[in-house]
Amino acid sequence: VEFHTKALDKDALIEKIKDVHVVGIRSKTKLTQEVLSHANKLIAIGCFCIGTNQVDLTYAASRGICVFNSPFSNSRSVAELVIAEIILLARQLGDRSCEMHDGVWNKVSNNCYEIRGKTLGIIGYGHIGTQLGVLAESLGMHVIWYDILPLMPIGMSTAVESLDEVLAEADFVSCHVPETPETKNMIGARELALMKPGSYLINASRGTVVDIDALAASLKSGHLAGAAVDVYPKEPLANGPGFESPLRNCPNTLLTPHIGGSTEEAQRMIGIEVATAATKFVNTGASINAVNFAECDLRAIPSTDRTTVRIVNVHQNVPGVLRQINNILADYNVNKQISDSKGDVAYFMADVTVENSKDINTIYEHVTAIGENIITRVLF
Repeated sequence: VEFHTKALDKDALIEKIKDVHVVGIRSKTKLTQEVLSHANKLIAIGCFCIGTNQVDLTYAASRGICVFNSPFSNSRSVAELVIAEIILLARQLGDRSCEMHDGVWNKVSNNCYEIRGKTLGIIGYGHIGTQLGVLAESLGMHVIWYDILPLMPIGMSTAVESLDEVLAEADFVSCHVPETPETKNMIGARELALMKPGSYLINASRGTVVDIDALAASLKSGHLAGAAVDVYPKEPLANGPGFESPLRNCPNTLLTPHIGGSTEEAQRMIGIEVATAATKFVNTGASINAVNFAECDLRAIPSTDRTTVRIVNVHQNVPGVLRQINNILADYNVNKQISDSKGDVAYFMADVTVENSKDINTIYEHVTAIGENIITRVLF
């Protein structure tokens, strides 16, 4: 195991990735097609974060490289941060704290509110959105939400029909959506204008979701009473000075450096979840919770079974490949098998009883020789 505390630049990454079988990264490391083209032995990537946009997922799959992430482990941490920000914004505590540090005593109650009885609008009712809703209700807030999928409400929360409805009704709007072409600038000048005068916007999802310039203008005009932003369209690669944003010095605006999931508990769970998934894929071929692969798994081969091997194959998703593989395995006892596909890449697993160890090499060579083969592994 080789460990690096900082993200490597492209040239160093290309050199390091040539001889590794598994690589673990955070959000700053970019595994582009150019980088992955040099990864001759790589079979798995573990993204120790939620997002995977730093990896060329399609190209990785075409090379037989399975990608895992941790979509759930930091949900509670992000939800708690948002709750804290709701209270901070409602009481203007960010501005009051800065004033005190500057030696200014400014005791005010004007436009400071309790959050009890206020309406929280959640955009994206996934793992974070649902936890946020539960916490908000426990503090006496009314929760409404909008999602493109039909989902079951939790607690007393209410689904609404459209994004515009959330914006028009909520006192606080919190975004929890993935980064996709559809969510880019989904909160722009038009959407901000639909929000209630004196309301608040929170974005702890992805930096491309909110038009930062439009948000700054809405804050400076007084239409919004405040905002909390944890993610940005462009983020520094390292800690230190030099952060620039139109949101700096906007009134009642909390700016944090992408720390929504940065708690000891979340980091520990992310490490366990991703490392476990990658290790299981290497040792057993299981691709459960993979981002770019079809999800396949077979029950474990008993440790006392010395004659069964597992054939794991990644191939191009075209007609006829399974027939070729099964023809190769036809002379052996296939105990169990599974196959599934995702896009242009298919994944196949089979447990085969092989009495003669020499036959293992024969099976491997024949499957590897299939024209559509990408990667074949034999696991014991």
